[in-house]
Amino acid sequence: MTPPRDTPVQAAGCVLWRRSPVDGRLEVCLVHRPKYDDWSHPKGKLKRGEEALAGAVREVAEETGYTCEPGAELSTVCYYAAGRPKEVRYWAAEAVAGGFTPNDEVDRILWLTPAAARDRLTQPRDRDLVDELVCHSPV
Repeated sequence: MTPPRDTPVQAAGCVLWRRSPVDGRLEVCLVHRPKYDDWSHPKGKLKRGEEALAGAVREVAEETGYTCEPGAELSTVCYYAAGRPKEVRYWAAEAVAGGFTPNDEVDRILWLTPAAARDRLTQPRDRDLVDELVCHSPV
């Protein structure tokens, strides 16, 4: 059964971060989705019955190849996609292992400073999440 068009699509993702292997500074991972030609945080729709945090961690692994350790929950972002409301819950998450392999959904990732990540993100609504990460990141 398809939910009514006014029922929000539920999704989850992470603002994935690491410490630079070069200088130890905070870096944020952005994914490039060729279908939309955009740069965003790893995220995706929840599977039926899936908890939001589990979905966020799964999406990070699927889109970036990294396992992550989730931390603070960040803001929920709400917007319309394909004429339907969408709610995406986000967490700050540290990349702990793995490596990227291009796939059909994501063809590139970048590890950027928070300022560069803000500039590269396609959607302005995603930029506030970088600011939240910086406020929650361990210094």
